[in-house]
Amino acid sequence: MLIKVKVFPQAGQEQIIKKAEDSFEIWVKEKPIQGQANRAVISALADYFKIPRENIKLIKGFKQRNKIFEVK
Repeated sequence: MLIKVKVFPQAGQEQIIKKAEDSFEIWVKEKPIQGQANRAVISALADYFKIPRENIKLIKGFKQRNKIFEVK
């Protein structure tokens, strides 16, 4: 399943909001430096879906706010 995520790095608190069946907004505390925010988003999604982190892969948007993840 592919999901669209809008990421808000360096937020004061961590939060996940489900906008649609395949669309999320995620706030993370990490900075968007050297993939720190991307790793934090993967961890947040893994906790949300209750699956291992290895089952989530960033497909598109490595350096953009809008990203597409594959969830297995």
